[in-house]
Amino acid sequence: MNKLSRAAPIVACILALACSAVRAQSSCDSDAQPRPVALLERFINADCEACWADARTPQPGRGELVLDWIVPGSRGDDAPLSAAASRDGVARLEALHRAAPVQTDTSHSQAAGTGRKLRVAHGLAYNGYVGASIELKPGAGGPWKAWLLLVETIPAGADGTPVARNLVRNALQPAWDAAMPLSKQEQKRLFESRPLSIPEGANPKRLRVVGWVEDARGHIRAIAQSQCASPPSGG
Repeated sequence: MNKLSRAAPIVACILALACSAVRAQSSCDSDAQPRPVALLERFINADCEACWADARTPQPGRGELVLDWIVPGSRGDDAPLSAAASRDGVARLEALHRAAPVQTDTSHSQAAGTGRKLRVAHGLAYNGYVGASIELKPGAGGPWKAWLLLVETIPAGADGTPVARNLVRNALQPAWDAAMPLSKQEQKRLFESRPLSIPEGANPKRLRVVGWVEDARGHIRAIAQSQCASPPSGG
């Protein structure tokens, strides 16, 4: 049995337990949430501690969803922000055809809505993981490229930041742009469900997911964000 085969039952268990917990305690998805019309992505070099504490940090406009990426710096593990740095930020910069910032950089991306329904959802933190999913209906067309992010929503004034942030803690890029033809079921929807690991130092109570899909030219077509809604208490 290979490593992937051995891991499959573990993955299934995490997702099943997470989904069960969500049904029992809350709903964490994008179903009733406002649909962002644009992304503001803020990139910080892990060497620049002052950048994290800068009150002049660019703020999102109306309908714009903000994401914060911390990219590894030249000082490696000795960088002030190295604990929150991730190679996912480097991958995102490459996708945007941008170089890593010396200090900070920002990117604005407008979403061109197509009427396609994008949904993201997640379970509760369990044993260092969060079960998360992204779904696009209908699935035909494309090719599509998707991003699913685990973000920690940090309020202004917490953890040394004077502005509210959605700090990217983990990222997944589903292989929806494969050359293989889609089955009839896949043409009805594209779906990916995975457990995302929670990095050390992240606050599980502040985690949620953000996702979007891009067309073949890299243009964002739809954005979705989750929010947990507690079920009504019994009378």
